[in-house]
Formats: sequence, structure tokens, C-alpha cells
Amino acid sequence: MLTINPFLWFNDSLEEAVNFYAATFKNTTVSDISDLGGGVRLASFEIEGQKFTGMQADGPFKFNESISFFINCDTQEEVDYLWDRLSEGGEIQSCGWLKDKFGISWQVIPKALMTMMADKNPAKAGATMQAMMQMQKIETSVLKAAYDSA
Repeated sequence: MLTINPFLWFNDSLEEAVNFYAATFKNTTVSDISDLGGGVRLASFEIEGQKFTGMQADGPFKFNESISFFINCDTQEEVDYLWDRLSEGGEIQSCGWLKDKFGISWQVIPKALMTMMADKNPAKAGATMQAMMQMQKIETSVLKAAYDSA
């Protein structure tokens, strides 16, 4: 069976990043962290069912926002926890986006946002979108108020 897994190139801090993600996400398994010599390290891990490979090596590459990991949160409590944890030492952005302290971009999004924005009533979907555009961390109660007022 064909699989596609993210491969993340870290210039440093691979093991620290893997351990951080393992401590952040409940369902994380670290399969292997290997030292290949010459400062090169390789890690295999899985977060919430998604397999990742990480490599640490010197190089010109940097993470940027053109690739991000979208987290569908069931509750506001999940949003709050993951937002606080992943943004710790990182960079808060707008509309539910943040960069963690390793430079990886995440979108921490409540499932309710996608449901409201998909509403067939354009006024409700638009009001939800406008409310989201004013936020950094997404607040479901604020979205719901905007949605209900349209």
C-alpha cells in the first residue's frame, strides 16, 4: 500500500522536537532516533496516526508557512491546550496559525469553524469568516456569536 509521510529537515534540535511533540500530543510513538555520524540524526515517529520522519543535518533549509499541519480540534479545550503548548517559545500568527519553537507552522482549528464556514447561508458563513479574520487563537464562542447573529 502506498503511503505518503512528511519528512522534516531540522538544522538542529531534532531529538528535542520529537520529545516535545511526544509530550504535547497524547497519541505519539517514537520508533527510533539514530545517530548516523557526522552530526546527522534520523528519527521515526507517529503523531495521532500520522507517520513522520525527521532528519537533523546542517543545511540551508528553513521551515516556512508554505507547509503547515492542520489540527482539527473537537473542543475549545483542545484548541486552548494545543495553542498554548505549540506557541510556547514560538510565534503567534493570525487566523489560528502559529509557528512552534522549531519553526514548524501549525493551524489549530476547531471543527466548528469548518462547519460554520460551510453553511449554505452565505451571510452566516461570511459572518463566521469575518470573525475568524479578527482572531489569533480561534475562539469558538466568538465564532458562534457571529454565526448566530447573521
